[in-house]
Amino acid sequence: MKQYSRVWAEIDLDAVRSNMQAMQDNLKEGMKLCAVVKTDGYGHGAVPVAKEVEDMVWGFAVATFQEAMNLRHHGIAKPVLMLGYTEEARLEDLVREEIRPTVFSLPLARRLSGEWKKFRADCLEKGEPEPQKLKIHIAVDTGMGRLGFLMQDEEALSASVEEIQEISGMEGLETEGMFTHFARADEKDPTSAKLQTERFCRMKEALLQAGISIPMLHCSNSAGIVMLQGVGFSMARAGITMYGLYPSEEVNEEEMKFRPALSLYSRIIFVKEVPAGTTVSYGWTYTTAGRTVIATVPVGYGDGYPRGLSNRGWVLIRGRRAPIIGRVCMDQLMVDVTEVPGVQEQDLVTLVGRDGKEKVSVEDLAAICGRFNYEFVCGLGKRIPRVYLRGGEQVGAKDYGTDEYTDFI
Repeated sequence: MKQYSRVWAEIDLDAVRSNMQAMQDNLKEGMKLCAVVKTDGYGHGAVPVAKEVEDMVWGFAVATFQEAMNLRHHGIAKPVLMLGYTEEARLEDLVREEIRPTVFSLPLARRLSGEWKKFRADCLEKGEPEPQKLKIHIAVDTGMGRLGFLMQDEEALSASVEEIQEISGMEGLETEGMFTHFARADEKDPTSAKLQTERFCRMKEALLQAGISIPMLHCSNSAGIVMLQGVGFSMARAGITMYGLYPSEEVNEEEMKFRPALSLYSRIIFVKEVPAGTTVSYGWTYTTAGRTVIATVPVGYGDGYPRGLSNRGWVLIRGRRAPIIGRVCMDQLMVDVTEVPGVQEQDLVTLVGRDGKEKVSVEDLAAICGRFNYEFVCGLGKRIPRVYLRGGEQVGAKDYGTDEYTDFI
């Protein structure tokens, strides 16, 4: 297997699997899981993560058409639900590849139905079999204020029911599922999540009274799985917790134990000893107070390592904390290793993970630099190779170093 030394992330697939099993065990009997792998699996790698848990889930959720097709390109066969906007021009691929779009308005459904009818006519003209219906999931806005059919009052609810009723009869569309998204399930107080659940149930009951029964219902995100046991619908969507991270400080290890899947490493490339009064990095925001041993690490904000950790964060070297001094540069950062005995070039640097008794977590670093853990891992760039482990052994890697271009190069 290829080895890396400038920077690399290690993804523990056993941890991903363990986290999924913990969530499944917490759900009510019969509930299915949908694995959310958008933004390249929250920075962990969508394809390897999807392959690892494919036997444990109903299917996968992504945000974009490109993310959905990436899964299909790599042989992921189970259903893929697009949680965001669907480009109608991609309808033929959606039908062929069994990708489910989210429908959040009547005009969108009409366009999808219209495109399906054109696609069907083309198939019949070519002597091909009639295409299967396009399976869709209806989005209901119960309080997120993002996408979905409205139901803020009885008038809005009635109008939405009429529109969904019309959609259910549209040619080429099959309403497979309906969902909403919790805005505040990651809080100890479940009041808001319960309110959204009640609203969702009102929509379900209103549709049943109108003769519309939708087989697959799902509300819970990661926080809902942990705090509310998925609230008892058909399915729950596992996102950040699949990767061993918690949705908020209020959803923590007291509720359910997860194993962080990602660690981030580099190596020291230069060590020097300098006297008091030595300035470090851009802007001279750090000046040594006394004799200082400084190590340079070849990682920076160009890799997605936050500049906000300048003069605030730390790394682990030889089992000890080494504070970041000066500003994090695009490609390098400097740390004070004066208190790290025997430090030398090529020593391992732990940017996220454990080294001996010490630990530096995504949550630690995100809190220091004013981010949150989702943003931190999603922001890790393509200059960082991902190395995949199972049973502690490397089983694969993803190196983003070679880009493919079309048309202009």
